[in-house]
Amino acid sequence: MSKLQHVLGISGGKDSAALAIYLKKKHPEIDFKYYFTDTGKELDETYQLIDNLESYLGIEVNRLEDEKIASTNEDPFDFHFKSFRGYLPSPQARWCTALMKLKPFEKFVSGKPTVSYVGIRGDEQREGYISREKNIQSIFPFRRNIWSQDVLEKIFHPDNKEQLLDNYAQFFSGNKLDKIDAIFSSAISFNRNYRLEKERIIKEKLDGLLQIGVAEYNKSVFQYLKNTDYPLSLEEDYPLLENEDNLVRADIFKILEESGVGVPAYYNKVKYEVDGQVGEYARSRSGCYFCFFQQKIEWVWLYEQHPEKFKEAMKYENEEEHFTWIPNESLQELMEPKRIREIKLDHLKRTNKHKSKNSKFLLDILDDTESDACTACFI
Repeated sequence: MSKLQHVLGISGGKDSAALAIYLKKKHPEIDFKYYFTDTGKELDETYQLIDNLESYLGIEVNRLEDEKIASTNEDPFDFHFKSFRGYLPSPQARWCTALMKLKPFEKFVSGKPTVSYVGIRGDEQREGYISREKNIQSIFPFRRNIWSQDVLEKIFHPDNKEQLLDNYAQFFSGNKLDKIDAIFSSAISFNRNYRLEKERIIKEKLDGLLQIGVAEYNKSVFQYLKNTDYPLSLEEDYPLLENEDNLVRADIFKILEESGVGVPAYYNKVKYEVDGQVGEYARSRSGCYFCFFQQKIEWVWLYEQHPEKFKEAMKYENEEEHFTWIPNESLQELMEPKRIREIKLDHLKRTNKHKSKNSKFLLDILDDTESDACTACFI
């Protein structure tokens, strides 16, 4: 595997840490490089997890740091916050992700052919970071489908049908090959106006191929990549082609607990009481303690569990300019007892609603869906 560098970003959250443990144990033949992009605004539990991971695996996690920022003795966030003249990052202007995550990461790989390993689980319906740089390719080991969405769109494009069928013919013939032919032959539109429909059809095609054989699917895709400029086109073989695992949330916690690395304390659910009712809250993601993607119940958690961090987050708001972490609500307003009561009651209502529907996972703070967290958008 000497032609490529294999990198794994440690966000300080459970999924990336579990991925590092999982891959080190399952594929010791791969020489991984680990990195962490520090914003300077993380909870202490984040740094503790990284220390624990280094001790357990006997590895070093590279702390990516901009030399220009290091010379100022400022946190990366504060440095960039000043340059944006007080404009807070938001879902519409995610300068924090671009400047504190993507830019240091792409500098770290320094233009070399790179495979980046991403800890998106098999029970998550989302896609991870796909670099615009041709030298970086993302792989998702926790899923039955390890390939990224851009690869899927290429292999299911009608122009590539014959090549994929030829690849599959190395493994199957007769009825199975006819089924594969039918999957590739079913209609699909690549018109931009039908993006959601295209994604739905691709998922159906993917599910069909995975049911026939995961390893054969991986090997056929890998063979297709040989004629592309993806980094893995440089390799003769790839250990993860035999991967058929599908790890879910419970598996991640098991990996961390059994290894002794442990689960970050902010995932531990804390009980709260409101109007005689008892609920539970926690933090759902790693990353900045003032992440604008937090749910309001998470802001309440921060106020009650880490009041000093909540006060720090308040300092960045400018109500006169309407620069607040939460649209149309300042943290000063959120911390009012009446408002906290409303947020907790709403959280309880949503939690009980999902429980009554027998949801496999609660789709609120009790489940960890990091799809919009800055650390999860590419790591």
